[in-house]
Amino acid sequence: MNIDACVAQHQGDRKEQQDRVALVPHAKGGGVVLAVIADGMGGHTGGVLAAQQVIHTARNNLDLFSARSESPRTLLESSLHEAHMLIKASRFMNEKDPRSTAVVLLLQPGKVSWAHCGDSRLYRFRGDWPLFRTTDHSYVEQLVAQGRITPEQAMVHPNRNILITSLGGNETPKIDIGEAADLQAGDSFLLCSDGLWAYFGDAELGGVLEAYSAREASELLISRARARARGEGDNISVAILKLVAAPAKKPAA
Repeated sequence: MNIDACVAQHQGDRKEQQDRVALVPHAKGGGVVLAVIADGMGGHTGGVLAAQQVIHTARNNLDLFSARSESPRTLLESSLHEAHMLIKASRFMNEKDPRSTAVVLLLQPGKVSWAHCGDSRLYRFRGDWPLFRTTDHSYVEQLVAQGRITPEQAMVHPNRNILITSLGGNETPKIDIGEAADLQAGDSFLLCSDGLWAYFGDAELGGVLEAYSAREASELLISRARARARGEGDNISVAILKLVAAPAKKPAA
């Protein structure tokens, strides 16, 4: 299989872009790719510093990662915990309160692993069918899990942006890990900050990823999110990875 991938951002209607996104192939190749999105919080520059730290830490750890001798879970967990400690330490140097969400995906031949903290999301689709999405570490997602509100009510709840964990806070962050080994052509993965997913249901996202290339899908999703924000949109960050069947090799003459 081949990978059709793209990352994209929009500042939205905010004064500053505090999201950071990266798509990084392993230096030694081998079909290993890391995708990361971090949504920074904490004042004018604090959020930027926190999000940049997430990207920097994940990138450095990928360079040291050996797919033959190390587990993806170790890479992902250590990257987020290390970023948490570094963000927390920076509070004493810059007198701010930097924090960040994070969602990280590691794609290897035949399998995929992911980790997240906060409310930046990972979606997985097969064709246009939603197979999985991460569960936000937020107040309203707890209410949904308890059956106290519906997913539709959560989309418009006044406290939908309140997180129960993040990187850089006083408490040890909650980090959820997942993996799958049933990959096939037609699978796609979407990582995004809440500036995007707040305006879409799962079915619409799957339909766009199925119908368009990664680049075209990112452009269309951002365009729709901007229109639906009506001048009050948050920062948007998107990473899309689509697994595409490799063209059959022509027989030698």
